[in-house]
Amino acid sequence: MRHPRLLLAAALAAPLVLAACGGGSDDGPVTLRMTTWSANEDHLAMLNEIADAYIADHPDVEAIEFDPLPFDGYTSTLTTQIAGDNAPDLAWILENAAPDFVTSGALVPLSETLSGTDGYEYDDLVPAATELWREGDELYAYPFSTSPFAMFANDDLLAEAGQPTAAELIESGEWNWDRVVEAGAAVHAQTGADGIVIRDFDYTGWDNLSTLWTGWGASAWSADGTECGFDDPEMTEALTFMHDAVFEQEAMPGPGTTADFFAGEAAFTVTQISRAGLLAEAPFAWDLVPLPAGPSGEYAVIGQGGLGVLTVAPHPEEAADFLAYMTNPENSVKLAQFFPPPRASQLTAEVLGQANPLLSAEQLQAVVIDRIDSGVVKPSHTGQAQLDQAVRAALDPLWTPGADVEAVLADLCAAIDPLLAR
Repeated sequence: MRHPRLLLAAALAAPLVLAACGGGSDDGPVTLRMTTWSANEDHLAMLNEIADAYIADHPDVEAIEFDPLPFDGYTSTLTTQIAGDNAPDLAWILENAAPDFVTSGALVPLSETLSGTDGYEYDDLVPAATELWREGDELYAYPFSTSPFAMFANDDLLAEAGQPTAAELIESGEWNWDRVVEAGAAVHAQTGADGIVIRDFDYTGWDNLSTLWTGWGASAWSADGTECGFDDPEMTEALTFMHDAVFEQEAMPGPGTTADFFAGEAAFTVTQISRAGLLAEAPFAWDLVPLPAGPSGEYAVIGQGGLGVLTVAPHPEEAADFLAYMTNPENSVKLAQFFPPPRASQLTAEVLGQANPLLSAEQLQAVVIDRIDSGVVKPSHTGQAQLDQAVRAALDPLWTPGADVEAVLADLCAAIDPLLAR
């Protein structure tokens, strides 16, 4: 995979001056294209509803097309489009690609457009939610989704294995990773179902393991991104804990094994509230609770998605105006059906409850509202694509019985140190 930052630099070098002068069209109504990483029919229906309302009041835009790209390889596909003179006007951006896009000149500055839009309430945006998408005082992408990770629990499987429910563990003060692994191992031994699934990890999506290792106070690299954190004692302890949970306690499915919590195949899964809709007709009792505490105490990990306008967009002015409309207070409530908003006034159980009827006010308060300000965002770094491949390859030896965790992590840091030093 070519480095997205290099693709961005090559694609942007010439057109930046043109983009800075504006991209309005004098040739009649335009068509905007926006890439997304979701082909979910409900997501697209909501986006098209917002787009249709915008088009009805904006004769300079005749159509808005949403272009779903596969999640796996999304950033690489997007940057290839940009480098191949096929850039969209707007794009969803993964949090792990944020540093490359924000610092490379790939995105149109948004602060003036958003703050100058009547009724936008720019000051309502939560600073912690916008931090990843800023450089200095300038906002380069709107964090349309700021969603803490949480744990869903299958209370029926827990009961079948003679284990307390998640709510009972919380009530007794035992909601921690040690106790959850114990319960997961019991479910596997007693029922044959799996214990704990960190969704979207599958022994390749390593950054999803931050939902576990943050409980040990570990991090992939230092805050300034220059020093590897995988060989720190906290990370070694966290991944040793996970290795034991997989290969000794059998509380987590091993490599090559899949288990779908939402089909009743596991006792617990770590994911975000947008998955709750999969439980609309679940034939089992379930709960949604915050991540278990780790040795460093309670914590939260946040996944984010940003929405930005490409500087090489065919129609950047119209795209920025549509972005301001799509993310205004009224439409932010609609987006909240699937994506927790970055607006302080909308981070309430009432607003989130209207959009998420399967979840109680108590669940939304504990899992989302109470966690956004304190949560850390999943790992991100400039040159993330190269880092992602290097980390994934270096972690492969870890996923075998009897692996030397400390040695594997030392080798991992040796592999990525040159990338971090760039």
